[in-house]
This record gives sequence, structure tokens and C-alpha cells, in this order.
Amino acid sequence: MEAETLALAQEMDFSMWALFARATLIVKLVMLMLVVASFWSWSIIVQKIITYRKARLEAEVFDRRFWSGEPLDTLFDEIGAEPAGQSERIFAAGMMEWRRSHRNDGGLIAGATARIDRSMDVAIVKEAEGLQGGLQVLATVGSTAPFIGLFGTVWGIMHAFINIAEQQNTNLAVVAPGIAEALLATGLGLLAAIPAVIFYNKLSADSDRIVAGYEAFADEFATILSRQLDS
Repeated sequence: MEAETLALAQEMDFSMWALFARATLIVKLVMLMLVVASFWSWSIIVQKIITYRKARLEAEVFDRRFWSGEPLDTLFDEIGAEPAGQSERIFAAGMMEWRRSHRNDGGLIAGATARIDRSMDVAIVKEAEGLQGGLQVLATVGSTAPFIGLFGTVWGIMHAFINIAEQQNTNLAVVAPGIAEALLATGLGLLAAIPAVIFYNKLSADSDRIVAGYEAFADEFATILSRQLDS
């Protein structure tokens, strides 16, 4: 009897596709949800890595142009009022407010420094929102995927015990498939959650460093304009 049970167990297909096909509808839905969440997370991860790399490169290129000694008005005229780069947009926001602060007679409207600072702060907030958009998805997947997988596991094991009770049989051929299908849900949950958590922490730190660079540039730019206002 034991040899026959082992032979039946060995004949069973325990591939991931076979486990998915034998699972109950609820467990299948959980597995599909976790697979979709995993692909969604990886698409965001790849997109953010590319975006942050471009943002760092753009900031380096613009920083060299900004400190090259070229007049600020000339630089602004070259990049225009609606540039493509993040650093350029922050610079353009400050320069546009700088020009608006001049009266027709060449004098400056009171409170120009505060308005220039606010304009660049608003531009930085917009760029930060663009950089950090999508990271909340990684945080959500990282925190919920293990529990979703655990729910699938609990449901699958409950269904396996129901089968055992119905068949009045506890041999390996009856128990193993249900347990394996249930544990696959937990594995998929961890597969989705672990990369999401790791890259959420990394990308959040990268985003913070990029935004800190924008803030440092805005402070330096505001200082330069302040010197011109005081001269």
C-alpha cells in the first residue's frame, strides 16, 4: 500500500503550471493577482531606474552650463521658458519670476526675492512628485503581497483538509498536491514583495538625493540673484 502511494505521488505533476491548474478558483485568483503585482512592480522599477539616470545626467550637464560663466539671461534665452530637463525647469521658473519682478522703468518690484524662492520651490515640488510617482505602488505591493499570498495558502490548505475529510484518506497522494498548491501562493507573495521592498528603499533614497540636489541648486541660484538685487 505504501509503495503504491509513493508511486502515485511520483506520477503527479508538481510543476508550477500544474499546481496552478489544480488550485481552487480563489487560490488561482490570488496567484494571478500576485503575478500581476510582480510585473507591475518590475515595470515601475525599470522605469524609475531609467528616469533617475536621465535626471542625474541632465543635472550634471546643466550644472556645467550654469557655472560656465555664461550670462544667466543668455542661458535662459537658449533653453526657453518650457525646457525639457528638470534642472532647467527649476532655473526657468526662477528666471521668469526674476524678469516679471522688473518694472518698466527697470526697477524691481518689492518682495522679488521671496517670489523667486517660492517659484523655484513650486517647481521643485512638481519635479519631486514626478520622480516619486509610482513608488507608493512598490510600498503597497511590498507590504500587502505576503499577506495576500498567506490568504491563498490558508484557503488552499483548508480546501486540502476538506478533501481529506471527504475521501477519508490521509495518504501522501491526497495530501501533497493541496499543500503544494497552497504553499505556491505564499511563494508568489514573497516573490512579489521582496523586490518591491528592496527597490522601494533604494529608489526612495535615490529620489531624495536628486531632489536635494535641486534644492541646493535653487539655494545657490537664489543667492546669485540676491547679490544682483543688493548691488
